[in-house]
Amino acid sequence: MPRWRQWCYGGGLVVLIIALSTPLGVLAEKLLVAHMVEHLLIGDIAALLIVLGLTGPMIAPLLRIGLFARLRVFAHPLVALPVWAIDLYAWHLPVLYQAALRNESVHALEHACFLLAGIAMWMALLGPLPKPAWFGNLGRLGYIIAVRLIEAVLGNILLWSHTVFYPYYGVYEKAYGISPLGDQVDAGAVMMVEGSILTILLFAWLFMRAASQSEQRQALLDFAHANNLELDDARAARAVAAGRGDELRARLEQRLT
Repeated sequence: MPRWRQWCYGGGLVVLIIALSTPLGVLAEKLLVAHMVEHLLIGDIAALLIVLGLTGPMIAPLLRIGLFARLRVFAHPLVALPVWAIDLYAWHLPVLYQAALRNESVHALEHACFLLAGIAMWMALLGPLPKPAWFGNLGRLGYIIAVRLIEAVLGNILLWSHTVFYPYYGVYEKAYGISPLGDQVDAGAVMMVEGSILTILLFAWLFMRAASQSEQRQALLDFAHANNLELDDARAARAVAAGRGDELRARLEQRLT
């Protein structure tokens, strides 16, 4: 496994520990803004780093087990996105959100759902499993925009609503000298800022990916032309988009021997 993937996977586990086993975990039970930070660390940052740390060979043994093989459907973009969105909004309904605050088992389930839904959402975009043919750079761009819009709607509801959704925090907010509405606004602002930063980073990644693919595709075409080998632009583009550019290059080289 490349060293950077090891760092990502380990970093994801560290982020989980920070979110759950430090004073942040305690403060998250008293202030909504702290709870929002905790949830974003679990469902966005930790999940993202874990997915970046995964490789095909690492998950291949799991995929040979029947149950896990069937779960790979959750890494499909058209499944992962709605599952993640439903999970995000369902757990922010006041009845479920406050139930998690009052019951440790429900709270643990909430965190598990955020982590697993986050992993599925990122797997569809960045994971090592094969992607649908239509899910190229344009499809990924639409996916990124959809994810951020879904999260932004919830962030704006918390940011601009004049209704306090989670009165559970009232006693603690008063003790910290924070108004319930102010705490909720801060939580919405944290969600918006974190989402904006991730969106910028993902756009930069997508731009670099597109540029790299274009360069690799042209290199394959130039190699084929220089050696009088048949290779059309569409085939080269498909191979590069699927991450099989090196494979195609090796096949072309074999024709010369």
